[in-house]
Amino acid sequence: MQIGYARPYPSDSNREKQNQILQEAGCDLLINEVHFSSGQRPELNHMIKDLKPGDKIIVSSLLTFADSTRNLFELLQKIKSKGAYFHSVQEDIDTSKENNNSFMKIVKHIIDFESDLLSEKTKEGIHEAKQKGSIPGRPRIPDENVKKAIRMYESKKYSLADIKNTTGISKTTLYRYLGKSQDS
Repeated sequence: MQIGYARPYPSDSNREKQNQILQEAGCDLLINEVHFSSGQRPELNHMIKDLKPGDKIIVSSLLTFADSTRNLFELLQKIKSKGAYFHSVQEDIDTSKENNNSFMKIVKHIIDFESDLLSEKTKEGIHEAKQKGSIPGRPRIPDENVKKAIRMYESKKYSLADIKNTTGISKTTLYRYLGKSQDS
C-alpha cells in the first residue's frame, strides 16, 4: 500500500499542495496531520505503528516529514524495521529502489558530521575564550561567601533561605561544599 502523509506548514497550511502531489504519486491512502508541531503528530505515530511489510510512505518533501536530521533518521529506522519503504517526491528519494538503504547511511553520516562539527566549534570557542583570558563555565563563588555560608549552616541558627539571601549561595551549592569539606 502506498500511504501519503501530509502536515500543515506555513506555505501550505491547508495541505492542498501536498495532497495534490501525493495523489499524483498514486497514493492509496492519504494521512493528514492537523498540527505542524513536532510534539503533536499522532497520525504519523499511528501510521508507522500500522505499517505492513512492503508498504511505502510517500511525502511531498522531507520538510513535511521530519523536524531535524536526527528525527528523519529515527523515522527511517522505524519504517525499515517494519519492512516498509519511504519516498520523498521533491528530493526524489525512494528507499525501495536503493541497495542497502544508502540514503539512511548518508543521513547517519550527516548526523555524525553535525555532531562532530558542533563539538569542534565548542572546543574552538572555549580555546579562544581561554586565550582572551576568559574562564568558561559558571563564575566561581568567592571563597569568603562559601566560608560564611558554611559557618551559618553549622551554627544551626539560620534557615537555608537566610543563608541564600545573605551569601547568594544556593542550597545545592552549599551542600556540595559541605560534602567536600566533610570528605577532606
